[in-house]
Amino acid sequence: MKIGFIGAGTVTRTFGRHLMMAGHTLVVSNSKGPETVASFVADLGTGAIAGTKQQAAECDVVILATRWVSVPDALEGIDWKGRILIDATNAHMDPVPDTSLAGVTKSRSALNGRTSSEIVAETAVGARLVKSISNIPMNWIQDFSPTKPRTVIFTSGDDTEAKQLVIEWVNSTGLVAIDLGSLAIGGAMHEVALLYPASISTSSASFVESARTPTDNSLQAPKMEGEINASRNPRQHIHEGVVVTNE
Repeated sequence: MKIGFIGAGTVTRTFGRHLMMAGHTLVVSNSKGPETVASFVADLGTGAIAGTKQQAAECDVVILATRWVSVPDALEGIDWKGRILIDATNAHMDPVPDTSLAGVTKSRSALNGRTSSEIVAETAVGARLVKSISNIPMNWIQDFSPTKPRTVIFTSGDDTEAKQLVIEWVNSTGLVAIDLGSLAIGGAMHEVALLYPASISTSSASFVESARTPTDNSLQAPKMEGEINASRNPRQHIHEGVVVTNE
C-alpha cells in the first residue's frame, strides 16, 4: 500500500519506518517542497520518496502528521472527498507544544467541548477521517524488529470501512490497533497526548488477547476491569497491556 505523509517530523520518521518494514511505500511531504525533505527521505531508505502535498494526498491512505497549529495550512488546497485521512495530530495550541498537565488542560479547553478530529473533519471536507497513531510517544515504538513489543495504537472513526482498513494496516506492522469507536467518543481519548507516563492504573498480561473476538480474531475495544470509556478518563496511554494514566 502507498502511504502519504503530510508532515516530516518524528511521527513520519518513526511510524513511517514501521510501515516500510511491513512492505508499504511512503510519499513524504512538508510545507516547503520536496527538495527540503530529501535528506529525511534518504534516511528512511528505499521505499520512501519525497513529494508534494498533492502527491502525498493521492496515496491510498494519507497521514496528517503536522503540529496542530499547522493543520489548516496542511489541509488547504486539496479535494479530500473520498480520501482516507488519518489524523495523527495532538491538539496542542502552542507553536511549541506544552506537554505539561497545565498545557494539555489549556489545549483541551480551547477545543470548546469538541474533539480535535471533528475540527479536522470540518477542514478536510469529505475525507474519510480516522483518528490514530496519536496516543503514544514515538520513543515508545523505536523497536523495528520482527519481535517488537505489540504496542497498542488507539484508532477511532465514523467511517467503518476506512477504520477497518487502518486497523488492518496498523496490525500489518506488528503493532496492535484497538478500535475505540466513533470520533466523538473514542477520539476524545487520544487527541491531546501527554508525553510522559505518571502512574499505572491497570495492568493485564492478557490485555491484547482480550481485545480479540473469539470468532474472527478481529480487534475491538479492550475489555478490562473498569473498561475505558469517555466518561472514565479521556487522558490515558496504553502500552504493552498497561494503561498509563496521566493525572
